[in-house]
Amino acid sequence: MQFSANKKRLLQILSDGLFHSGTELAEQLGLSRSAIWKQINGLEELGIEVTAVNGKGYRLQAAIELLDHACIFSLLSPETRQSLVELEIHDQIDSTNRYLLALSHSNSDTSAVCCLAEQQTAGKGRRGKQWVSPFGHNVYASLVWKFQQGPASLSGLSLAIGVAVINTLKICGIHDAGLKWPNDIYWQQRKLGGILVEVSGESDGPCHAVIGLGLNFYLPEQEGAQILQDWVDIQQILGSAHQLSRNQFLASLIEQLIAVTNNYTLASFALYREQWRQFDCMLGQQVNLFIGTTQIEGTVMGIDDNGLLLLQTETGETRSFASGEVSFRRP
Repeated sequence: MQFSANKKRLLQILSDGLFHSGTELAEQLGLSRSAIWKQINGLEELGIEVTAVNGKGYRLQAAIELLDHACIFSLLSPETRQSLVELEIHDQIDSTNRYLLALSHSNSDTSAVCCLAEQQTAGKGRRGKQWVSPFGHNVYASLVWKFQQGPASLSGLSLAIGVAVINTLKICGIHDAGLKWPNDIYWQQRKLGGILVEVSGESDGPCHAVIGLGLNFYLPEQEGAQILQDWVDIQQILGSAHQLSRNQFLASLIEQLIAVTNNYTLASFALYREQWRQFDCMLGQQVNLFIGTTQIEGTVMGIDDNGLLLLQTETGETRSFASGEVSFRRP
């Protein structure tokens, strides 16, 4: 969903986080005071918190940087611009992954389309978990890519994407981030983001992969309270004195994602395997592995050459796993 021109312009004015009087807003938008009030109510219905103070006017709870197509595109290298067929930015969407999956199903030639959103209403992580998605604060991004080989050729793709995300964070000055198998982004044992790769197509190819990333840039206190696990956002990591542009981050992310997908084959995981191992934040940790309703306790021994999780069980046996949900065992 795209906002109306008036609603988008109102957000642009309020995005600085400062107070703006109703009279000022009415003059800038060419609307009546009552129409401005209705627009403000419309923002609040979308979950965008607006503070109103008599004598001061209206302001957002926190300043936001709206996504800017021209800005992001200008920061991409010529090679990436050439590879990227389309860059879409949605004000609100149910799920960037779901949108691109539907697009690939309706057009089998769809590829190299990137979808960004200010807010997701039905974003999801692994095993259908809901992703908390406040408007204008975080990263909700998906990329669809068409591969000529079948799904089996994409073994290790989600782990390679994890390496791409860590490299993006490092480019943007965020260090000490790690990867939790199979596709979570952590910082000092707190969750920063998650990757969701969904593959569809014939077993012998071609196939589509939709690669989604949800990442915490800034989580307001109210939204953060809804998350049951330990979490962190980029603002906490960098501190208030260092601000990172979402548009700059997304440009760097798109560069890294396309660098992985452009020439990915079954053999490509070997190019990213050692980097993944360097970023492994679970090595040596005692964990619980859940496969359906089955729980297996053990110690993480890393990944094998194919990206499978190596787990030493309490009997001393080392087993490999292709999928599952891992949680740290707290003392």
